[in-house]
Amino acid sequence: MSILWQPVKIGKLNLPHRLAMAPMTRSRAKADGTPGDTAATYYAQRASLGLLIAEGTQPSDDGQGYTTTPGIYTDAHVAGWKKVTDAVHKAGGYLYIQLMHAGRISHPDNTPHHRQPVAPSAISAEQPMFTPTGLQTTVEPRALTTAEVKQTVKDFAYAAKRAIEAGADGVEIHGANGYLIQQFIASNANTRTDEYGGSIENRARFAIEVAKAVSAEIGADRTGIRLSPLGNSGGLDEGPEAVALYGYLVKELNKLNLAYLHILHTGNEEFLQSVKAAWQHPLLVNRPGAKSEDLDRDVKVGLADVVPVGQMALANPDLVVRLKTHAPLNSGTRETFFGGGEAGYTDYPVLAA
Repeated sequence: MSILWQPVKIGKLNLPHRLAMAPMTRSRAKADGTPGDTAATYYAQRASLGLLIAEGTQPSDDGQGYTTTPGIYTDAHVAGWKKVTDAVHKAGGYLYIQLMHAGRISHPDNTPHHRQPVAPSAISAEQPMFTPTGLQTTVEPRALTTAEVKQTVKDFAYAAKRAIEAGADGVEIHGANGYLIQQFIASNANTRTDEYGGSIENRARFAIEVAKAVSAEIGADRTGIRLSPLGNSGGLDEGPEAVALYGYLVKELNKLNLAYLHILHTGNEEFLQSVKAAWQHPLLVNRPGAKSEDLDRDVKVGLADVVPVGQMALANPDLVVRLKTHAPLNSGTRETFFGGGEAGYTDYPVLAA
């Protein structure tokens, strides 16, 4: 595993090794979207992972999907995130805030304004959704107007600006996991007839415009983007043109000189190789369910520059030390992944000094 401990430069950051913390929704923010009181402790505990990619954070009121997720577009949000970034920096780590607009993966009961969700088209995801009153099915969203799509691009850029004001080292644009950006890409969620629907170029347009707007606002070297090519999260079907569409999208994003591309691997090894060939900047590859002994596989073969880890980081604040010393790992407690207090959040044990 020695190759994992080699330093690497990502955007403006000189990282001490090739691991990072993957973004994970924890649903512990306050009702107004301000990070919870223990968020600073949670992230600072994991600062040895170097680059921490924070949980999905809505860029606007309409961007919220789940209950008690954080935002980054009000003064209160900025003040709350400042406590987090200060704590992470003091502990020696770096923090990127992930900008996540959930689109149709939402429910009116989960948001303070109780509005109908918005999406590329008025097509329900028909997905189960936890709400304050229990499990419900996602509702039919309202299709964004062309003008609203362009405003949503501006919302991402504004949220990125506020993230930097909060002390974040950069932002990750969430274009994966079935949320708004991927909804524009998927043919079964996007039946638009304007400039954002139909052709490969049109369905990729929103993702490219968001990346351009964010990087223009805060700098390309502080902007990353996460994609899950050929994935079906949130009831999406990207259609027979998916390979060609992502090939086009990656090539267009490559021109922007972003800090990194973060790929959530969905199983197609040949396609992942093609992404690496087309992408000339740092590549992060997250393989869900990867075993600790396999974490170095993609770095070894030159496929990935950094390997983000999720549940292992959640359950092991001192993961780097445990991997270096071959110590046993804690297992995550699934019942406390979402919502609640410190249990299953800041109380995972660390190795004795």
